[in-house]
Amino acid sequence: MGHVQAPSRAIAGLVARALAEDAPWGDVSGEASIPATATARAELVSRAEGVLAGSECIVEAFRQADPEAGIVMHRADGDRLTPGASIATITGNARAILRAERIALNFAQRLSGIATLTARYVDAVAGTGARIADTRKTTPGLRMLERAAVRAGGAHNHRFSLSDAVMLKDNHLAVLAQQGLDLTEAIRAVRARIPHTMHLEVEVDRLDQLPAVLEAGPDTIMLDNFSLDDLRAGIALIDRRAIVEASGGVTLDTVRAIAETGVDVISVGELTHSAPSLDLGLDFAPDGAASEG
Repeated sequence: MGHVQAPSRAIAGLVARALAEDAPWGDVSGEASIPATATARAELVSRAEGVLAGSECIVEAFRQADPEAGIVMHRADGDRLTPGASIATITGNARAILRAERIALNFAQRLSGIATLTARYVDAVAGTGARIADTRKTTPGLRMLERAAVRAGGAHNHRFSLSDAVMLKDNHLAVLAQQGLDLTEAIRAVRARIPHTMHLEVEVDRLDQLPAVLEAGPDTIMLDNFSLDDLRAGIALIDRRAIVEASGGVTLDTVRAIAETGVDVISVGELTHSAPSLDLGLDFAPDGAASEG
């Protein structure tokens, strides 16, 4: 399962595009109401319990708006937050802080929401030996950031992209079957075409597929939408000859029971496709919002 760190250059580009989208011809509200030389001090705070992610986006947003801004981070990605916890202090040009406020919050709220939900899943399976992993169900263009948020929440990344590992899902197998190959032959043919260093995973949705899949020797077998009894039966059949991944219909209510069957990995699409944003806010200090330099 891949581990990809979001490069600073990529973050800089994403933040620049977000700032341009939000103020394509400037911030008319700030420019009409705030003196150009006014300075301010603001605190980025958490209004809820959660886990922080997106720190680099916070810094980048305020720094792009004001290269001279003072930005002090009081929390790091992965830190647990409580209501009222100070995340960062920003000082500098008041107009610039106001222009960057929403973009910094949009990134941090979204990514912290992912980290927070992920941490709940990780906590739910503590002590079982199962690892929680994300999926490719990410926001287009934001995958690196969302994957980093999953890691901040204490979970692991699945393959980052279609280029990183071979995963034969039901539709791949259906096409291969149309070529007249049985399941074992089809998987072996794939194995013969890929480098020896490439990980091969096969998805199955029925127990009766397992003997043919196992004969082909994949590295990982995904048991998709299996009942708990079928998961236990599948694990017994696989008998440690492959990594066992469970997927499909995983929720916070069901994940502990799935983990207790003995699976190695549980992939959860909800981490990135349905995580609610964490409530964060930017509060201007009374003694800093109106100063003029």
